[in-house]
Amino acid sequence: MFDGGGLQGGHEHNWPILKGQQGACYIARLAPGGVREPHWHPHAWEMNFVLQGRVRWTFVGPNSAQDGPFEAGKGDMIFAPQGHFHYFENASDTEDLLVLIVFNASSMEPDDDIGLVQSFKAMPADVLAAVFGGSIEQFENLPGKLGRVVIASKKGLK
Repeated sequence: MFDGGGLQGGHEHNWPILKGQQGACYIARLAPGGVREPHWHPHAWEMNFVLQGRVRWTFVGPNSAQDGPFEAGKGDMIFAPQGHFHYFENASDTEDLLVLIVFNASSMEPDDDIGLVQSFKAMPADVLAAVFGGSIEQFENLPGKLGRVVIASKKGLK
């Protein structure tokens, strides 16, 4: 369980029949305000099926057709290509979002992702300042956890 929702699934480490099959599946539940940390998977693509609610999604990659967020609803399928930076969030203020996620890799989620917080915290403040056009101080004081966020909540943000 995470702040903002939950993630549970089957992979070769907890479901022996998947051993060597290069596959895993998860259910992501995002409460209203829930956000899946922006991330990318270096070793897997993912197929996402919306079981309940509305989802807002963004992809960034060399073959991305979308420049900004798009929404999908119950019954929609969203494909995230391997190596494409992406995130999703619950687009509803009242209903939980449930998404079935199928990977073509057997690693445990989120062991095969590189998240935004992890990425930013690994970069020197002066490099981030140069790239974003901000001050070094802005990035030296960048709040964030050193570990994985996975699922967070926007509830209570100002």
